[in-house]
Amino acid sequence: MKELRTSPISNTELKPFLSCKDYTVSYKKFTLLIDEEAALLVTSPRPKDDELASYYDSEDYISHTDAKKTFIDKLYQWVKHYSLKKKLKLINSLVTNQKSLLDVGAGTGDFLSICNTGGWQVTGIEPNEKARNIAIDKLHVSTAVIYKNIEELTQNATPNTYDVISLWHVLEHIPNLTAYITNLKKLLKPQGTLIVAVPNYKSYDAAYYKEYWAAYDVPRHLWHFSRKAIKKLFQQQNMKVAKIVPMKFDSFYVSVLSEKYKTGSSNYFRAFYIGWRSNIKAMANKEYSSLIYIIKNG
Repeated sequence: MKELRTSPISNTELKPFLSCKDYTVSYKKFTLLIDEEAALLVTSPRPKDDELASYYDSEDYISHTDAKKTFIDKLYQWVKHYSLKKKLKLINSLVTNQKSLLDVGAGTGDFLSICNTGGWQVTGIEPNEKARNIAIDKLHVSTAVIYKNIEELTQNATPNTYDVISLWHVLEHIPNLTAYITNLKKLLKPQGTLIVAVPNYKSYDAAYYKEYWAAYDVPRHLWHFSRKAIKKLFQQQNMKVAKIVPMKFDSFYVSVLSEKYKTGSSNYFRAFYIGWRSNIKAMANKEYSSLIYIIKNG
């Protein structure tokens, strides 16, 4: 474990904000530190790079499987499949000519698969071997490649390759934010688009559940973003947030998990009420449980 004392965005001293627990693997406690200037939260202490993989080693870490055993599994898979066509529609609205996509954190490959069927040339990055193998089996095309990490990709790809690079709930997992974004920028075409979806700790469901909010997901989530933090982070790379799109289903799914962490029971009625209330409040203040940032290069 190691401590981070200054913010990678504003370079200011981090202060204690909230104590949280890992409910998935270790059940250890962690502290969220705040960069008040950038409105960024940081998980502390953070696992060393060679320790991180062990915190994903759980059947409950659903993005690495296609499990449909429990209600939570089924809810996640239903929302995922509902969202796939909306995601494809979104990226189709960004590019009209050649269509080259890099999906970082490809998981079990559903997004890559629907994009490939929709006429996109697709490449993926997925560190988890089990999820990566499932994704490769789904694609069934020799032209699609899924790499283990960005270092492996950059050894094989030329700069300015991709029209769109997507990170669906991935940026919060990246240890070296600035270096990673620099590499993504190099891979993106000069007028290309970066799509970043992350939880929003400024949402009502985050404020309601506090330390039990499932989207904190410590220590797998190393960073916890606000709209201000994302804008400042990408301004450092001369990239601009062009549009922000809500992910309205996330408040319901996250609230179901949060309710279980808080009370020991799923309490679906209360969870769905909190998810609904979060979306209603966000209609006024735009602070949805998760947000998609459309970020332009150049």
